[in-house]
Amino acid sequence: MNNEIIIGISGASGVQYGLHLLEILKNMKSFEVHLVVSKSAEKLIQIETDVSMSDVEALCDHLYADDDFTAPVASGSHRSKGMIIAPCSMKTLASVAVGMSDTLISRAADVCLKEKRPLVLMVRETPLNLIHIENMARAAGAGASILPACPAFYPKPRTIDDLLDFMSGRALDLLGIEHNVYKRWHG
Repeated sequence: MNNEIIIGISGASGVQYGLHLLEILKNMKSFEVHLVVSKSAEKLIQIETDVSMSDVEALCDHLYADDDFTAPVASGSHRSKGMIIAPCSMKTLASVAVGMSDTLISRAADVCLKEKRPLVLMVRETPLNLIHIENMARAAGAGASILPACPAFYPKPRTIDDLLDFMSGRALDLLGIEHNVYKRWHG
């Protein structure tokens, strides 16, 4: 069974979603993680967190620049369980929706779609305009799972980590990965 997962962190507020997901995967010790971080996301990591890029690099097995089209994840012949883009900016969503592979994140996403592998787009924007909604519909029609960064409150979250756990767990669910990251609904 392939244990490789691709994570993309694009330039939308909420880089904590991607970073938290990396921490969870690192603690699971079952997966080889390929990470692509956009230039905008690098800037947001500096703005929104106290995490350095060397800290981020320590959370993955492979870190690629967003313009590195020689990276293995740019090819359909490189197998993976799928990809999660968390957060997924509206720019990245638009690129995926129209098949414009102008960055490594959008190319790796395109590879997942063309190879029929799971692609999870944790979109992060509010409010949404019609263009955003149409791009989500188009990406979903091509096979992507749209996972808005909207955590649930039935698990009675007490911390921001609880909210991040919920979203990370839902993303892992969509890749078919077993976990106990968040409290599931039992009625």
